[in-house]
Amino acid sequence: MIYPDKNVIVSEVEHLVEKYGFGRENLLPILQEVQRKFGFISDFAMQEIAHRLDIHPVEVYGVVTFYSFLSTEPKGKYVIRLCKTISCDIAGKDAIARTLERELGLKFGETSADRKFSLEFCHCIGMCDQGPAMLINDQVFTKLTPSKVIEIIENIK
Repeated sequence: MIYPDKNVIVSEVEHLVEKYGFGRENLLPILQEVQRKFGFISDFAMQEIAHRLDIHPVEVYGVVTFYSFLSTEPKGKYVIRLCKTISCDIAGKDAIARTLERELGLKFGETSADRKFSLEFCHCIGMCDQGPAMLINDQVFTKLTPSKVIEIIENIK
């Protein structure tokens, strides 16, 4: 993984602070955009954001580590999040999880060596009536079956 140059991070954070403003209430949208652009939020980026917003770096770190869709580690190009709520569990989540692990050659919590795929569980994606459900990046997939998952994975490989 190639980490972004510090000057690029400084420039991006400056741009985002100008776009959103200097208030603490703008921390989350700034973090979301940094995540979107770089794929994760580095220690340096957290320090820079804290500096620009005049807040303590621990506050920034606390927000990054609280939200499961933000990450301090690089993820794959395709982040696959399978919902693990009880409604998805009842609808057949375990079979979907086994299919994903088999098709990707990964266990949940891992990222492929080529950084193409990351496989994670998430707590809820709001599709309880259409489970089992998963997200691939920002795209929602519902009413999953093992064969449907195989087709989805083949389409993005």
